Amino acid sequence: MARWGRKLVCTAMLMLAMAAMAACGTNNNAASGNPAQTENAAETAAVNSNAPAATNSNTTVEGETRMIAGEFGDVEIPAHPKRVVGLYVEDYLKALGVTPIVQWYTPTWGKQDYLGLDVPEFDITGSIEALLDKNPDLIITDGGVDAAKYEQYSKLAPTYRLPESVLQDSRKILTAIADALGIPEKAESVLAEYDQKVADGKAKLQTAVGQEKVAVIRLNVADKTFALFGIKNRFTGVLFDQFGLTPIQMAAEMTEFQALISQEVIPELGADHLIVFPDNGGWDTPENQEALSILDGPLWKNIPAVKNGNIYKMERSHWQSGAITANSMKLDDLLEAMVK
Repeated sequence: MARWGRKLVCTAMLMLAMAAMAACGTNNNAASGNPAQTENAAETAAVNSNAPAATNSNTTVEGETRMIAGEFGDVEIPAHPKRVVGLYVEDYLKALGVTPIVQWYTPTWGKQDYLGLDVPEFDITGSIEALLDKNPDLIITDGGVDAAKYEQYSKLAPTYRLPESVLQDSRKILTAIADALGIPEKAESVLAEYDQKVADGKAKLQTAVGQEKVAVIRLNVADKTFALFGIKNRFTGVLFDQFGLTPIQMAAEMTEFQALISQEVIPELGADHLIVFPDNGGWDTPENQEALSILDGPLWKNIPAVKNGNIYKMERSHWQSGAITANSMKLDDLLEAMVK
């Protein structure tokens, strides 16, 4: 009986030991028996779960897209584009602190030299496949791209063609581009600074020239013609609707952007101030020097602007752009030329 009792005790102790070992194994696997182990395991799990979540979140941000309404319908674009092509709109990109990966140019007109961009050139008259090597993730363009071209660019990368409704207003263009880039607050900052500059400059111009009449003429050197720019011109309309200058009557009555006029018409313009620039190249080229000699002809001598020495030779690059940086530079030119 004593032996049997001892066997029972040994058997019971063996069973207890096995149960303890099983429990210990369970604790090690699930960390659920010991409060300290449970807490540590929870923290470890939280850290481990957060790390992939952060990585996944970053991946999502990089690959995140959104829909935006362009001129030719909605387009899915990157939420945070990194490699941007801005056909005809590099000025706005630079104002927003974004460097485009290429700069457009044409062999006949050149490029917008005033931007001083140090990026490869893209010939817009050539094959668009040249952009493939640049690996853009977003293409932004203005009215210079029609529906057919838009379809071609869209095959290379998501392409946002600015709505026609914003193209007459540099402020709206800047805002639309900033929205597409996901930096609307940057546009607000740029416009606030620009508005202050315009307000200050407008006051100085008003004091200097008052209601004296201003004309803007481009010398079309190749065909020896003159283009008078009207108040609705995208390049120079800003002089009148923002800077407060007074246009000559003919320009004020124009509904078209520009009108070709003969030399004989120029004395009839009655301009107190005359702004001129060539259609291509700098004033120092032989072609433009020859064109400039026309201003010394007898037909010009009776113009009030010429009589009073109020003829201003401007550089054509930023004067043939209506973008925000170019407009700011025009204001600088006018202040330097007109405000004594």
